[in-house]
Amino acid sequence: MNFITWPDQLAAAITICDENGIIIYMNEKSKTIFAKDGGAALIGASLFDCHPEPSRTKLKNLFHTRQPNAYTIEKDGVKKMIYQAPWFEGEKFKGLVEFSMEIPFELPHFVRG
Repeated sequence: MNFITWPDQLAAAITICDENGIIIYMNEKSKTIFAKDGGAALIGASLFDCHPEPSRTKLKNLFHTRQPNAYTIEKDGVKKMIYQAPWFEGEKFKGLVEFSMEIPFELPHFVRG
């Protein structure tokens, strides 16, 4: 497998923006999920312009705090886990990465010790 192309084979959407909130990368799943909003044409667009309130304010807070954020959503009978995390080069904040993946409604949970 070519390491550079593996994200396009993943069943999870990956969207990456830079430190100014400009979308710089979308894997194929992300482009498909956001096709109605422009798909690949969103690359170069502001992440903030893609979100209504209160989501926009929450995203701006993630840029300020540089902390990860995780939650689940349900839309059209599909449950997804959203994981948003800052990315860095060395210690320099470079932006935000979002992973969005479908998950079962009943998800096993294991406590390991």
